[in-house]
Amino acid sequence: GLRSGKLGEQCEAVVRFPRLFQKYPFPILINSAFLKLADVFRVGNNFLRLCVLKVTQQSEKHLEKILNVDEFVKRVFSVIHSNDPVARAITLRMLGSMASIIPERKNAHHSIRQSLDSHDNVEVEAAIFAAANFSAQSKDFAAGICNKISEMIQGLATPVDLKLKLIPILQHMHHDASLASSSRQLLQQLVTSYPSTKMVIVTLHTFTLLAASSLVDIPKQIQLLLQYLKNDPRKAVKRLAIQDLKLLANKTPHTWSRENIQALCESALHTPYDSLKLGMLSVLSTLSGTIAIKQYFSSAPGTAATAARSFDLVKLAQECCYHNNRGIAAHGVRILTNISASCQEKDLLPLEQDAVFGLEALLVLCSQDDSPGAQATLKITLTCMVKLVKCRPHLSQSVVESLLAQLHSAQDAARILMCHCLAAIAMQLPVLADGMLGDLMDLYKLIGQSATDKKQELLVSLATVIFVSSQKALSSEIKTVIKQQLENASNGWTAYRIARQASRMGNHDMARELYQSLLTQVASEHFYFWLNSLKEFSHAEQCLTGLQEDNYSSALSCVAEALKSYHKGIASLTAASTPLNPLSFQCGFVKLRIDLLQAFSQLICTCNSLKTSPPPAIATTIAMTSGNDLQRCGRISNQACMKHSMEEFRNLATRYGDLYQSSFDADSATLRNVELQQQSCLLISHAIEALILDPESASFQEYSSNGTAHIESEYERRMMSVFNHVLEEVESLNRKYAPVSYLASNTCLCNAVIALLKVPLSFQRYFFQKLQSTSIKLALSPSPRNPAEPIAVQNNQQLALKVEGVVQHGSKPGLFRKIQSVCLNVSSVLQSKSGQDYKIPIDNMTNEMEQRVEPHNDYFSTQFLLNFVILGTHNITVESSVIDSNGIVWKTGPKTTIFVKSLEDPYSQQVRLQQQQGQPPSQQQQQRTAYSRF
Repeated sequence: GLRSGKLGEQCEAVVRFPRLFQKYPFPILINSAFLKLADVFRVGNNFLRLCVLKVTQQSEKHLEKILNVDEFVKRVFSVIHSNDPVARAITLRMLGSMASIIPERKNAHHSIRQSLDSHDNVEVEAAIFAAANFSAQSKDFAAGICNKISEMIQGLATPVDLKLKLIPILQHMHHDASLASSSRQLLQQLVTSYPSTKMVIVTLHTFTLLAASSLVDIPKQIQLLLQYLKNDPRKAVKRLAIQDLKLLANKTPHTWSRENIQALCESALHTPYDSLKLGMLSVLSTLSGTIAIKQYFSSAPGTAATAARSFDLVKLAQECCYHNNRGIAAHGVRILTNISASCQEKDLLPLEQDAVFGLEALLVLCSQDDSPGAQATLKITLTCMVKLVKCRPHLSQSVVESLLAQLHSAQDAARILMCHCLAAIAMQLPVLADGMLGDLMDLYKLIGQSATDKKQELLVSLATVIFVSSQKALSSEIKTVIKQQLENASNGWTAYRIARQASRMGNHDMARELYQSLLTQVASEHFYFWLNSLKEFSHAEQCLTGLQEDNYSSALSCVAEALKSYHKGIASLTAASTPLNPLSFQCGFVKLRIDLLQAFSQLICTCNSLKTSPPPAIATTIAMTSGNDLQRCGRISNQACMKHSMEEFRNLATRYGDLYQSSFDADSATLRNVELQQQSCLLISHAIEALILDPESASFQEYSSNGTAHIESEYERRMMSVFNHVLEEVESLNRKYAPVSYLASNTCLCNAVIALLKVPLSFQRYFFQKLQSTSIKLALSPSPRNPAEPIAVQNNQQLALKVEGVVQHGSKPGLFRKIQSVCLNVSSVLQSKSGQDYKIPIDNMTNEMEQRVEPHNDYFSTQFLLNFVILGTHNITVESSVIDSNGIVWKTGPKTTIFVKSLEDPYSQQVRLQQQQGQPPSQQQQQRTAYSRF
């Protein structure tokens, strides 16, 4: 390792540090590791120093965990006094890389200023790198170095290539208004004084970055860039202006005025170069999806509204829709789509048809070509189609017809994307789905026998659209066709993906057959148990599809059969879990489903028992005279069963809420699915309360459907219609027949249960696939060497508990939601008491504390002061939960436990012993008590 005499082994040890930091990212290791690296940097040769520099740059987010910053900097800084300019240059780069933890170190500032005057080019370049990094972090350094940079840039002795490297430092001069203003003036002078292409490009780009950071000068910067775009004849400058305009369009679209967009449209209309036109249209298509487009079309006060078709933006988009360059045409139709979607004025309605024609033309062009460029354009086209259909449903028929017409002749890669588009449209508008089935089945039969990756992907995509289109159960003909194709041309993975889609869409009979066929094709027993559990769940849900209203005995037998399969499935699912993949969400979801089915079954049984032993005719009178509404149910057992049933459904709703809160990494569709299950529990408990237990106090508003405008799946649509129907039934019964007869209420409850069970359950993506992965790792100090061993603390002292944590991410961090802050909850409970058994105030028995900390570079730390007045063993639990950017709390865990043993302090012990022996405390000890608090 580092102690080896061989240079190669030392270098190998140094470059392995980043991996070590990833494995154990806590300060105790990182601090000692960086001090070791600083020693290597101080005594090693330049190659070793370079390795240490690279490690420091790779591990930038761990730098703030260095505890002995002074010692670390001291060891590194000693090399700045070397006679070797390369060693000094590496040290400067090292200091620049550490700027985030030492922004105000004056000796580092001084060394950078000195090195800018060096005669060695390597050292000067390193000083420029360090100056840029320190300027970004330190206001004082930026203010002090600004004049120096300005002199060097304007000085005749500075070579042009060095000036080009110095200018970008000015982008960091945004710490206050006066500094930003002086930097802008300097850049303005440079743009006019040095008109060479390279100089103008670097200066303009720095100008843009400075404006984007300081925010106040963005409108001026947009005008300046548009001026260069219009007047400068050089293509390179025009390209840079377009690139910077795109940056500002993404960052601050609200600062674009109507005149700015108009100027950009005019430039695009008049340019003869396709590459520049493509760039300008790219900026305009970005703006067309933001608030800027509304500002453009809202006519200025005091002027007559111009006809929509006479706007230059519309002219440009219509002209470009049929351009021979695919990229230009794509941006043209995107602009038209965005205008149609966001502007509802009557003048702009004819543009919808232009958008549809443009999209259809592009679809025909790109679906025949399987080059990457054509596929990228096709993606834009199909996204625009989905957006247009969503906001203009009356255009959907023609869009779907054109897609189906092109499916037969398109390339496989294009077919896959088109299937995704059809599925998205069918999800939004189920009315169109039936019309698609015929064409889709014809195409499914035609897919060739080849087993290429594209063909496999196409089989899955087509099957998905078929599942979405056939909203009710799949016909036997469709099943036969799908199975035949899978036998002919597919591998096991394709069959599994199709089965997974069938489970998501609620086609459980198809899914069960496919899982059954795959059981013998997997390599490990964990996979076998996983597939077996999925097969059992599909069979259980298939049992529930045969339910019929008013036939309660068959309903009970169907639910019993489903429960039998679910119990088999949960046993398999438990066997499929491993320590690395515990399948906690899947097990939680299935256990809740089992409990829900049992609760439904129990409710139907209770209703049946009410029929066989109805309440007496005078039950209502008894209820009114006694003031106890439960008497209306008749027997005491019936009353208790109904109340128990209602509480059980409320308890299930709470458990579904807990499952929701623990699923931080789940996609929105999965979370919505859990929410719908929770709402169904609340609905039934509400119906029991409103019809039987307490009609007066039950309110309907609490569970009324909200957010129906954003229904995104067939499952949600059907569940919401059941919810609304049940609520209407309960409300109408209460309104018409108050008080409701036991027979009507029983029928209503049983029918509500059957209606809910008849909707095929959807197993959403998170059940099968985890796209986002987030976990928290906690470290507590002090911590015992042996976890079962308690930490000793005297009862007259407080324990300072330090909690450190690291947020660990998978391959796609923040895909669905990001961590804003971490909530740490510390609680202590007295486990076993030692010493006198006198009464203790409840406040002294427990500690309850909560703190919120914001992670920085995925690391956080905080401290708690805990009291342990009572002698004995205390159990401390530290639990973490996360708060996302919307302020929602997610109970992600983990939960860590340590034990503390509270001991009596020696002096109190001595006094107590003396009192027990009947001796008064000595004079010396009495004096000590007087001064003990000091």
